[in-house]
Amino acid sequence: MEKINILVVEDEMIIGANIALQLTNLGYQVMGVIPRAEEVLPQIRQNVPDIILLDIYLKGDLDGIELAHTIQKEYNIPIIYLTANADEVHFNRAKATNPYAFISKPFKKLDLQHAIELSILRIEEEKKKEIEELETFVMSDSIFVRSYDKMIKININDILYIEAERNYCKIHCKEKETLIVSTLKDLEEKLSVKNLMRIHRSFIINMHHIDEIATSHLVIAKKAIPVSQELKKQLLLHIQKV
Repeated sequence: MEKINILVVEDEMIIGANIALQLTNLGYQVMGVIPRAEEVLPQIRQNVPDIILLDIYLKGDLDGIELAHTIQKEYNIPIIYLTANADEVHFNRAKATNPYAFISKPFKKLDLQHAIELSILRIEEEKKKEIEELETFVMSDSIFVRSYDKMIKININDILYIEAERNYCKIHCKEKETLIVSTLKDLEEKLSVKNLMRIHRSFIINMHHIDEIATSHLVIAKKAIPVSQELKKQLLLHIQKV
């Protein structure tokens, strides 16, 4: 597992050196200890850290909160504030930058460890959410679905039907089947394509590939798919429009 890269922004160099030592002992990679806000962005542009430990009360033209706003214009880097006796005004200003944690000085090694571990958990959850949001995305004539570690393009015209399997969906095409992590409801919301229609709680079908329509089912590629009377009426109306 790769080490987490942490940048320390602290104008009290003795405190900064102590933090760096503690982080190293905890197994993290310290990218540097920077005392002045003006030096931070040039450093980040060379090497973007995973987390920034940022003192609120920095000496100079910018304090830590103003620096955080400046960083966030270009980067989305998790920030953990270091603070001594933060008053309500400074706390509310800092809160507006959506920090991952606050550590009050003086702090123990365990305080530092817990703040970073909780921040890493939040980072992992956010990455997981991003991946889930990219599980499926739709273009005008095709969809891209995630299969293991890559995205696969499926032409909408090639889709015969989509079948629900609990929290998964199986996309049946002419030549292959693709299993994706998605509920049928979520997939239906993304696939607002006129040729595709949900005709059962477990099936979405491509109307262009219907071979037969019977009393209580229809047939696509020799597969009998159930359909209710109400949805059958809607299906026939759609077919007439198509």
